[in-house]
Amino acid sequence: MTRIMFPHGHRQAGADGGPRRSGLKMRLIIAAVIVLFTLVSYYGRPGDENQITGESQRVAFHEEADEVQLGLQAVRQMAVQFGGADPDPGAQARVKRVGEELLEALDESLEPGGRSNPYRDDFNFTLLADTKTVNAFALPGGQVFITRALYDDLETEGQLAGVLGHEVGHVIERHGNERMAQHQLFQGLAAAGGVAGGDPQSAKMAQAVAQLAQMKYGRDDELESDQWGVRLTAMAGYDPRSMIGVMEVLDRASQGQSPPEFFSTHPKPANRVEYIKQLIAKEFPNGVPGGLKR
Repeated sequence: MTRIMFPHGHRQAGADGGPRRSGLKMRLIIAAVIVLFTLVSYYGRPGDENQITGESQRVAFHEEADEVQLGLQAVRQMAVQFGGADPDPGAQARVKRVGEELLEALDESLEPGGRSNPYRDDFNFTLLADTKTVNAFALPGGQVFITRALYDDLETEGQLAGVLGHEVGHVIERHGNERMAQHQLFQGLAAAGGVAGGDPQSAKMAQAVAQLAQMKYGRDDELESDQWGVRLTAMAGYDPRSMIGVMEVLDRASQGQSPPEFFSTHPKPANRVEYIKQLIAKEFPNGVPGGLKR
């Protein structure tokens, strides 16, 4: 039998794990490059100034017109998913009227500061025909929807204003645009984690961590939009305490079957009630004025 002899001072390839260590080193280098590229892409440029709030934001689309176009591209798909536009012309007109009242109130609040709503002409409020799904949502750029199931559960026009005001808040805060930018950030970091781990399980774990982190941002968005719901509702002449009624409607609709708050992008309605009460107290330290519509 032929024996292969190695010269003194040399070892068989892999006997000391050399190739394995070399492979790990290469994976770490690649992962570091991905992390660096991802962080520079996200943090390397100045944030965009929100024309309504004046705050600096990191967004995926820097032109409001691009946000509007993105939302318009998704309108048909979202409408079909929820049964299309509701055929009731009276209900549709009511939703649009209340939405327009909120926008007019927002315009009036921005004028003294020299600001304006860049989405003003692109906002549209639509009642969807779905009678089973209790939901309302907004697309980037100003497309706002409420399902018939939620519309029918609302008891007052003030509650309708609260729902629509909350969704308007998502649009003017550019939440969808921010989330798309953050999605790119987290996906890049998750990809780096998967490369560094070197196996499918590591990649899955990295993706799971990324998803949980993004859920936290989603909950923050909901609370921020609650603030706009309170503010816009009152500015349009409705009692902001109607927002509390909205949360009670959503709580009943969930029937106790909502997922644990940590694993949801929406805080539990019961928890949001106390937050909304705090917002109202902050907005109206001397109490809510009388004469507001319910």
